[in-house]
Amino acid sequence: MSEQAAAAETSILHHHRRRMRGRDPHETHRVATSLELLFDLTFVVAFAQAAAQFSHYVADGHFGTALLAFPISVFAICWAWINFSWFASAFDTDDWIYRVTTMVQMIGVLILALGLPDVFASIEKGAYLDNRIVVLGYVIMRLAMVFQWLRAARQDPAHRRVCITYATAISLAQIGWIVLIFLNFSIGVTLALTALFVGIEMLGPYLAERKDGGTPWHAHHIAERYSLVAIIALGEGVVGTVAALAAVIESQGWTLDVALVGVAGTGLTFGMWWVYFLVPAGEMLHEKRSKSFVWGYGMMVTFASIVATGAGLHTAAYFIEHKAKIGPLATLLSVVIPVVLFLALIYAFYAYLVDAFDRFHIWLLLGTLLVAAAAIAAAYLGVSMPICLVILMLAPVVTIIGYETRGHKFQAETLGHRPDA
Repeated sequence: MSEQAAAAETSILHHHRRRMRGRDPHETHRVATSLELLFDLTFVVAFAQAAAQFSHYVADGHFGTALLAFPISVFAICWAWINFSWFASAFDTDDWIYRVTTMVQMIGVLILALGLPDVFASIEKGAYLDNRIVVLGYVIMRLAMVFQWLRAARQDPAHRRVCITYATAISLAQIGWIVLIFLNFSIGVTLALTALFVGIEMLGPYLAERKDGGTPWHAHHIAERYSLVAIIALGEGVVGTVAALAAVIESQGWTLDVALVGVAGTGLTFGMWWVYFLVPAGEMLHEKRSKSFVWGYGMMVTFASIVATGAGLHTAAYFIEHKAKIGPLATLLSVVIPVVLFLALIYAFYAYLVDAFDRFHIWLLLGTLLVAAAAIAAAYLGVSMPICLVILMLAPVVTIIGYETRGHKFQAETLGHRPDA
């Protein structure tokens, strides 16, 4: 072994300071690091907080509060995650400076999560939007990102311009966010200012990636990172299922309904997982990097629909325990709406990424809507909640059967692969 090769191998064994340079976007065997997985664990807490608050307010019939606070909360969570993940895909050095900075961002996520109940409560009261704790956590994360971008700009001349653009946009937005920490505005004014600051932050990546040469992010790595967050979001479905099971056991004991709820919740979560991974995101982003913005930002809505499904199952638990102030139809709709939204988004992103449309998808979507309508009709007619959930469980099954019988051939032909029999 040469001295140069030996030195390179030795450097992998420690985490001393390394020069931050753009990574190879075509690097083979690029997977999520253990640090990224640890970072994602903080978002488990954040999603759980958002889902718990959402289900609580829906079960109490406070739909306005739930429908306004939940998107704000999930957007704050997802936007913070997205910025770190795309930067890590391009510039991860895994040295001690990078690791410690990531730890600071993890602290910011936890603070953000702790502030979510205040967001829901303040919207319920209607005086002003109390997002100070959320913004504080977010600012901590973003200032850490500014440090990361400036470090990359200094140590990687080839990407200096794009890194400066990112750092500038984030810094300008943070000035506004900090103002929100110390001043209380009405809900309308706060939302308007939030839209402005978010617009500034979104403009930064657009200018950097389209005008300044872009960052060397890795398509398959990014697709894997998003899939891991989807799995974290699906965990809320498991939590909701357990809550519903506990409610049935507490009120009825170990009955047939326990089995039905268990099958319905687990089956629905499993089906959504299966459907999510039918989209060849990594392969398509590798071939068409220009599609990253619509897909990358749009997936935030997909994550929100997954988390909302878990929250809906938790709402069903409240209903079964007789702790909900809403009826069976409203309870079921809290699960039906996010499930249908999730499936519609999967079809939309699939068509967008592969640049092709299969008319067979129309029939699959119609079949999905028929299943959802059947579940709603059952709830309206007084059928028990466990059975209604079992019917709804079949919604993603329509897509799974369609893909496994015919859709995989369409995908193979579209991607230029030889279809399997």
